[in-house]
Amino acid sequence: MKLGVSERILILNLLPKEGTYATLKLLRVVREGLSFDAAENEALQFKQDTSPEGAQTVRWNPEACPEKEIVFGKVIEELIRKTLKDLDKAAKLTEDYYSLYELFMEGYEDENG
Repeated sequence: MKLGVSERILILNLLPKEGTYATLKLLRVVREGLSFDAAENEALQFKQDTSPEGAQTVRWNPEACPEKEIVFGKVIEELIRKTLKDLDKAAKLTEDYYSLYELFMEGYEDENG
């Protein structure tokens, strides 16, 4: 699946910090794939800002980095879908997750109810 910078960051924040040993091993590999290497960091020029309200935002050079192909595997895709569904049910989805929700859930809910 091809993902842009914001999608990679959102998924990194979405992945669980706890789980079974087997799941944690899979999560470690996925996190490494989603993370940014030295060349990407240099090209993207990440900058972190704090709003007057204390909210943290991250900015980067949007032209610097093309999408990256990430392979999740069935277990991790299901974990991401479950987390997105849980956020949706709790009405905790934000606009940031809109495209990510569509990417992972498009057609999936039709097939799996």
